Amino acid sequence: MIRVLIVDDHTIFRSGLKRLFSDENDISVVDEASNSTDALDKIRKHELDLVLMDVSMAGRSGLEALESLRIEFPQLPVLILSMYSEEQYAVVAMKAGANGYLSKDAEPAELIGAIRKIAAGGRYLTNRGTELMLMQFSGKDDRPTHQKLSTREFEIMRMIANGISLTEIGERLNISVKTVSTYRTRILEKIGVKSNAELAKFALRNEIV
Repeated sequence: MIRVLIVDDHTIFRSGLKRLFSDENDISVVDEASNSTDALDKIRKHELDLVLMDVSMAGRSGLEALESLRIEFPQLPVLILSMYSEEQYAVVAMKAGANGYLSKDAEPAELIGAIRKIAAGGRYLTNRGTELMLMQFSGKDDRPTHQKLSTREFEIMRMIANGISLTEIGERLNISVKTVSTYRTRILEKIGVKSNAELAKFALRNEIV
């Protein structure tokens, strides 16, 4: 039996997943969580085989939660299920420690197959996701600019684009404001913009926020 924790801030979506999995003899939803803090508490509480996590949640994002999760539970399989396409998040999620990435518009059979594969010790990406990952190791890198950022740079970029202050970002990531500012400068240079407003426009244009 594959014991699953569902982490998503939409109650209706969680309910839909539970109904979907109820038809499968080898998948059991042990619990659910609506935010990253609740998720970590329940991961500590239960014996789990896989965490199914949304990347975009109120408060700390799925990527932030994944970073904390990997510190405490480095071997626990995590499948990121997101409304964002693979071009936006797949590479970043896999670099952050996810075992798979799937868009929420995927067919139910594909989701169930991905869960089974990851729970068995594998990884899951669609053909496009695999192509994006392989681009990193080839001489030709056609990935969008934001996918070339480190995981931490990407997460700080999202926070800045969402209007979160440098002070609050530092508090959430447990780093100094000076360090956040250094990251901001590096991000602006890599993306090729000069201000937070331009960064926000870039994020909207690339459907990152």
